[in-house]
Amino acid sequence: MSFLRGLALAAVAAALPMSVLAAGGHDSVGCTGCHAIHTAKDKIIFAVKANTQTLNPKTKQPYTGTTALCLGCHEESSKGGQGYAPISGHMSHPYGLASVDPKIAKVPPELLREGGRFECLGCHDPHPSNPYYKYLRVDTQKGSKIDAFCGVCHPIKADPSAVEKVSLFTSMDETGNRVLGPSSGASKAPAAAPAAGAAKKK
Repeated sequence: MSFLRGLALAAVAAALPMSVLAAGGHDSVGCTGCHAIHTAKDKIIFAVKANTQTLNPKTKQPYTGTTALCLGCHEESSKGGQGYAPISGHMSHPYGLASVDPKIAKVPPELLREGGRFECLGCHDPHPSNPYYKYLRVDTQKGSKIDAFCGVCHPIKADPSAVEKVSLFTSMDETGNRVLGPSSGASKAPAAAPAAGAAKKK
C-alpha cells in the first residue's frame, strides 16, 4: 500500500508545475494530505495515525504530541511511519523534548509548544503557506544562511557575524500576520487586506 501511495503522489507531483513544490513536498499533497475533515485518524483532525511505535531514545517511551503526528509519515514503515522522507533521529536535531535545558539552548517562547515542549514544529512550519526552504520557520535563503537560524537558539555557539535578529514564520495566525518579529513579536508583517465590500469607517 505504501508503494502505491508513493507512486500516486509521484504521478500527481510530476503533473504539477515545479513552482508548486517550491518549499517542500507538503505543497503537492495539500491540506487533506495531512488533515482529514470527516475521516480523521488522530488529534488535530490528522489524516495519518500518530506514530506510537518509535521510541524517544531519552525516555524509552513513544513520542507524543505533534512529534508523534509528524513521525506518522516521516519514519520508516517498519518503525510505525509511512516512509516519506524518514528522519534519522540519532543523526538529527533533538525533537520531542519535554523541556529545553537553558544551558544548551535559549529557545524563544514562539518556538515552544504547550508546556514548554520542543517539537518538530519548533523549527518547521509544514503548511504550504510557508515559502521558506524545507519549511523552516526562518528564511535561510535556501540553506545558505542556516547559521543565522541556528543562532536563534544557540547564539553563543554560532559565529557572531552570522547571528542576526530574524523573523519567525507562523501559519497559525489567521489575522494575516505571518511573521513574528525578531524578539517581542512587535514587527509583524502587514495584516491581510480587508475583504472586498467591507464597510469603510467614516
